[in-house]
Amino acid sequence: MKVKEFFKHFGIGAAIGVSVITPGISGGTIAVLFKIYDRIINAVSNLRREFKKSILFLLPILIGAVCGLAALYFPLSYALDHAPLPTILLFTGLMIGSFPKMFKDAFKYGIKKLDSIAIILPVALVVGICFIPGLGEVDLSVNMPIYGYFLLILVGALASCALVVPGISGSMLLLILGYYDSILNTVSALKTSLGHSILVLALFAAGVLIGFFSIAKLMKLFLTRFPRTTYWAIIGFVVGSVAAPFITFGTNFPDAPPIDSIQIAAGAILCIAGIILAYTLCAIADSGKKIKPLN
Repeated sequence: MKVKEFFKHFGIGAAIGVSVITPGISGGTIAVLFKIYDRIINAVSNLRREFKKSILFLLPILIGAVCGLAALYFPLSYALDHAPLPTILLFTGLMIGSFPKMFKDAFKYGIKKLDSIAIILPVALVVGICFIPGLGEVDLSVNMPIYGYFLLILVGALASCALVVPGISGSMLLLILGYYDSILNTVSALKTSLGHSILVLALFAAGVLIGFFSIAKLMKLFLTRFPRTTYWAIIGFVVGSVAAPFITFGTNFPDAPPIDSIQIAAGAILCIAGIILAYTLCAIADSGKKIKPLN
């Protein structure tokens, strides 16, 4: 892999890492916006058969995701706590700015009447999830029941949907299930309760890995056998994800400061900047080659 390509994939991985802790934003959506989604699915699905090639492709993305998450965890948490609306609008602008390129690529496959269902259903699913009431915060302290450790694996597998299915936010799912704040608190508790915190995070990570590889295999099947319908469904998921952070805004940020004219103005500027940035990056990255289905 060339150095330029390594840093490009590293940057995409960093963006995916940031999306992991942003409620309403999906890591899968970020991968789609950067036109690398199908390649990630392909590499994960062929990890055993083409181990070296897949690892060389996935490694900079994984390193970038870890670095992005570690470097921006506190700044992004601060921004989401003190100015959630402008922060969410920046991500919204990045998604909207990528729409022209996404639709252009999807139209290369063509579109049929039944494909409208493939678009509408994902939008309805993403929006519908937003209206599911939260179950309350789960106790992940040393006093948690034994079955709670096994549930962590299942919850991790569900959260991995965000890494594979565009538009489905892992953070949002964790909020609904009551694990979002608990997981973040566990990260913060590494200093005071190292052993227990590592165990909780390791079980959660194991679930994420199991779900990630399982769902990636399924998505590879869809992309290979039904590429046109699958790409339109992906667009439906991404379109739905634009509305999701705003629908769940009150739930995700109950302690957010009152929205004033300054936040609205800052949000509008950041949204426009995000649109311009994403559109420009898509134009630069566009090689003019036709998209080919996965083999």
